Amino acid sequence: MIFYSSEFNLETKFPGENLDSREMSREYLPQTFQEEAIIKAVKDFSPAVVSIIISKDLPVFEKYYYDPFEEFFGPDPFGFQIPQYRQRGAEKQEIGGGTGFIVSQDGLILTNKHVVLDEKAEYTIFTNDGRKFPAKVLARDPVQDLALLKVELSSPEIFPIVKLGDSEKLQIGQTVIAIGNALGEFRNTISVGVISGLGRTITASGGGLVEVLEDVIQTDAAINKGNSGGPLLNLRGEVIGVNTAMVLGAQNIGFAIPINKARRNIEQVKEFGKIIYPFLGIRYVLINEQVKEEQKLPVDYGVLIISGEGDESAIWPDSAAQRAGLKEGDVVLEFNNEKITLENTLAKIIMKYSPGDKIILKILRNNKEMIVEVILGERSD
Repeated sequence: MIFYSSEFNLETKFPGENLDSREMSREYLPQTFQEEAIIKAVKDFSPAVVSIIISKDLPVFEKYYYDPFEEFFGPDPFGFQIPQYRQRGAEKQEIGGGTGFIVSQDGLILTNKHVVLDEKAEYTIFTNDGRKFPAKVLARDPVQDLALLKVELSSPEIFPIVKLGDSEKLQIGQTVIAIGNALGEFRNTISVGVISGLGRTITASGGGLVEVLEDVIQTDAAINKGNSGGPLLNLRGEVIGVNTAMVLGAQNIGFAIPINKARRNIEQVKEFGKIIYPFLGIRYVLINEQVKEEQKLPVDYGVLIISGEGDESAIWPDSAAQRAGLKEGDVVLEFNNEKITLENTLAKIIMKYSPGDKIILKILRNNKEMIVEVILGERSD
């Protein structure tokens, strides 16, 4: 099973970083050079990595003893008593921790949503030099495991920041560095490995949250509990991913969200103060051969609009889908002339658009193709 891992500028090209075979054959880089690059990246950018401590007021109980027969027979000479507990107020206690990294000099911090999921908790930031600051959650991504919080300051301060890279240019075998608050105890722990897979789809759980994460980076750089929300760096010290989950019981299989997915979140929070997504408003299942056979469908691609268990409706009330007249049982084949497949999912395609965009859907209803015009709605935290 896959679990979230939060509970408790060099200009030279490096192997695996967009070098073609001719460049690699011409330029030999000794191991010591790679080690120097790792040391420099960590030295330059680890000051911008912070530990996030989660605290909450929890009830405190005290133990006392009670003789249930005393009121009838007087004190028991043998001292027979039953232990009881009663609450004596509440006390702020540390309940978890994670990692984040500073993306703007005024103290804007990117982390995982599951790290800061509890709306009733308080969050404290510990910097690499030992200082601590209260922080406020500004936005939780409704789709991805990302969130942004801001350091609350009594006086202006300039913080060190990370450098964001480009996750579109990643290659399997590329060396990466993970930094995080390992086990919620060891701040700015470093681990090194390679990118061992790209474009993975996983289901991660932990802290009461279960999410399907698409297009994530797989790495063998050790990601431990508490590392969630920390940066995954390339050898230039650029953040190319946000560490988010690990496979329990496996040997160094961890996952990170590509940093390009987080860029829009950062810009939206700076501009609008929230994270917004285009929203169609359907509950669906991707069609494959198995779904085709089970549902007796004439196609093996697209998505089938289907209700869930209990009161999970197939169409969200007052959504773009409802206003466009979509129905349970419809098969959405194309989204604005893009064919929906297992590789090119509806979730990937819709991310190219914005709320208010007018798009065309090709749907299959009662074995007849139809064209439906939809104006996308908005989804936010």
